[in-house]
Amino acid sequence: MTFREFRYLILLFLFTATLSAQDDLINKIKRHDQAGAGQQYQFTIIKNHEALPVKDQASSGTCWSYSATSFIESELRRLGRPVVDLSEMFTVRQVYLDKGIKYVRLNGYLNFAQGGQLPDLLYVMKKYGAVPAAVFQGLNYGETKNKHSELEAALKNFLDAIVKNPNGRLSTAWLSAYESIITAYLGSYPSEFVWEGKKYTPRTFLTDYLRINPDDYIQITSFSHEPFYKPMYVEVPDNWAWGLSYNLPLDEMMRTLRHAIDNGFTAAWATDVSEKGFSIKNGIAIVPQKPYEQMTDDEKKTMFDGPRPEMIVTQEQRQQAFDNFETTDDHGMHITGIARDQNGTLYYITKNSWGLIPNAHRDGYLMASEAYVRYKTIAILLHKDALPRDIRAKLNL
Repeated sequence: MTFREFRYLILLFLFTATLSAQDDLINKIKRHDQAGAGQQYQFTIIKNHEALPVKDQASSGTCWSYSATSFIESELRRLGRPVVDLSEMFTVRQVYLDKGIKYVRLNGYLNFAQGGQLPDLLYVMKKYGAVPAAVFQGLNYGETKNKHSELEAALKNFLDAIVKNPNGRLSTAWLSAYESIITAYLGSYPSEFVWEGKKYTPRTFLTDYLRINPDDYIQITSFSHEPFYKPMYVEVPDNWAWGLSYNLPLDEMMRTLRHAIDNGFTAAWATDVSEKGFSIKNGIAIVPQKPYEQMTDDEKKTMFDGPRPEMIVTQEQRQQAFDNFETTDDHGMHITGIARDQNGTLYYITKNSWGLIPNAHRDGYLMASEAYVRYKTIAILLHKDALPRDIRAKLNL
């Protein structure tokens, strides 16, 4: 394909880019975020595991890649392997490719967007490998930070044209043309590169240098509409790869997470961040006992001024919130430790990927209360060895 043909293809299928879903999400949170400084929270750190510096996914719906990648980077440290700043955009590139193939295979009946799931990183590692961020940055379109609205629009419109099948059968050129769009924006597949003086492919970099086995990791969740202790599909639109999660009762999911952190592991966390109790300004995520809609104006203004009673979250409440769409699959982050406030309430120390947003506790991080994690977790990605022995046996792992 010549450059002129490629440029024509882009112009043919590209419409005016809209504000990315990620920008919409952050702006929505900012609109309902309270101005309290959160300075009356006094945290005592119980466990604090290392992670690489906070990054900024910018205007891209790729939190799933940033959070899962940060988790694997911490795993490298835990396992005594070389700690490498890995490329989130390499994973994103390959997911765009395979998601497009499945979208066409299903005649367009698949959610095609920037979002994904935490295990998508494992999917890419297993099929393609991994590369350092220095090797693949995914910024071939005149920007210094991610900005994927135009890319998403170009890819989606191209795929929709292919699905219409105007020739009566698909040509042999559609897939290479589709990948050419991805390559134009994010870069070519790095089939070979040099790292520390030695040549690698993405596969050999994973197997020989990082020595990470994707099969060592699983995702857990807790929903009562499916049998417990069995794999299930988390039914959210961004689960395009139909990845499976192990379903645990709520108390056992939480015990597993706590056991992991207590024993030196970290975890990637998929969650809902649309609640009024989620505050990036204050670096706090809570579930107040009194519903926001029933609070007075003064109570709303002081919601983050210090610890307050929180809702006792049951399996039934959690399930109802998921069933009625109060709980949605919004965001992925990286849980790196635990802390307690001055009242003894447990919080999970959580690394975000929205840059170093300042707060009173740790810039770019969030303190998520145990109640919030119980209520709003979509799924948790961790190493199989992080599971308590009895739970691992129940899952036949």
